[in-house]
Amino acid sequence: MILDDLRTPIVLAPMAGGPSTPELAAAVSAAGGLGFLAAGYLSAGDTADRIVRTRVLLGNDATPFGVNLFVPGAPTPPERFAGYLERLGRNHPLGDAKFDTDDWDAKLDALVTDPVAVVSFTFGCPAASEVARLHAVGSEAWVTVTSVAEAHIALEEGADALIAQGAEAGGHRATFVDRPDDDAVDPLSTLALVQLLTAATDRPAVAAGGIATGAAVAAVLTAGARAAQLGTAFLNCPEAGTAPLHRDALAIDTPTMLTRAFSGRRARGLRNRFILDHPDAPAAYPEIHYATGPLRKQARADGNADAVNLWAGQTYPLTSADPAGDLVRSLSAGAKDALKSALSRGIQDC
Repeated sequence: MILDDLRTPIVLAPMAGGPSTPELAAAVSAAGGLGFLAAGYLSAGDTADRIVRTRVLLGNDATPFGVNLFVPGAPTPPERFAGYLERLGRNHPLGDAKFDTDDWDAKLDALVTDPVAVVSFTFGCPAASEVARLHAVGSEAWVTVTSVAEAHIALEEGADALIAQGAEAGGHRATFVDRPDDDAVDPLSTLALVQLLTAATDRPAVAAGGIATGAAVAAVLTAGARAAQLGTAFLNCPEAGTAPLHRDALAIDTPTMLTRAFSGRRARGLRNRFILDHPDAPAAYPEIHYATGPLRKQARADGNADAVNLWAGQTYPLTSADPAGDLVRSLSAGAKDALKSALSRGIQDC
């Protein structure tokens, strides 16, 4: 198990759409954690190129890193989102509301041909036959889950580890199916989900969501997680591909919100005018994601933070501009100190 061999139990969250870079993944792995490349929205060829680049940055040694894939869903009937896009199109440039599988088959083939240590999955669970193909070439399969029910599905298909994504996490919710009916149900927090998973399964859990300090890393480890996965904490690192507009927004005291306005799938980002103007955006991913691509591109070009997705978790004010390797080492040291301090206080209180 890769988690047994890491020098520090810190995993880089795969942040698709820009922030994920080979430089960021390599820096985290080189510092003793597990770096991840986000393959979402990339072609199989671009994904393969980034894997090669990451290996070069790591000196072509055996230092492990992972790749994350989006599990394709099913097309959404156009009548469910046509009205929303018609309203958007009155004031914004839009693209085609298309459905695709994010080059799923080709990416899996590429990862079987040129394996990495871990392949993780978001938005669903691969089939047992697909997990078996990865196992056959020595790769572990990790599945991101938001509930115990999803965890059981992942385990039935052969997942080696479960990434427990809590409600605090930035970016897209990793739910297998994005159901508007579920909006009335409070999503589980990271600590709650970790505890439920460790009680219900014997598979390692990697905690994700709202983790930005060494003390938070220590907290999820104490709760039963084998490692902590952090994404927002690395957004301001120099190795990240985070857009300048996004970096600037992280310095402003703004609440985060869950929204489907930009992509048609619930995601947590910094509150802005576009989110507030479209509270009832329908569930239609990736159709709405592709349709809003031109308006988001234009907003970035115009420096308009009110019309672009600014994904961030609830603890984004704690982001650091330190190099990623330094941040990993700081988090690791902070976790050790927090664990020692908690143990010392506990003994004194007995």
